[in-house]
Amino acid sequence: MIAAVGLVVGIVLGLVLDPTVPAWLQPYLPIAVVAALDAVFGGFRAALDGLFDDRVFVVSFLSNVVVAALIVYLGDQLGVGSQLSTGVIVVLGIRIFSNVASIRRHLFKA
Repeated sequence: MIAAVGLVVGIVLGLVLDPTVPAWLQPYLPIAVVAALDAVFGGFRAALDGLFDDRVFVVSFLSNVVVAALIVYLGDQLGVGSQLSTGVIVVLGIRIFSNVASIRRHLFKA
């Protein structure tokens, strides 16, 4: 219930305050969001499997975001930022779809 309230409060604050993302942060935000989604779906899968641990989730969430952002930053410094961004999105996308498939199998027994 706390998570749902936090989500609603976050959405309302985002709509009311209309925050802007600094230009230097814009290339990293989509990668960070996809990395965070990977951790969330992984946590949901772990919860359904009865293996959820809040410490593991927090570490996974933060490390996914930081490592993905560092990979994109390194790519920017090497001049191949868009290629590494695409690679990160593909890898995390595969993980997200794998977790969603596992969640679907668990929920629908299919």
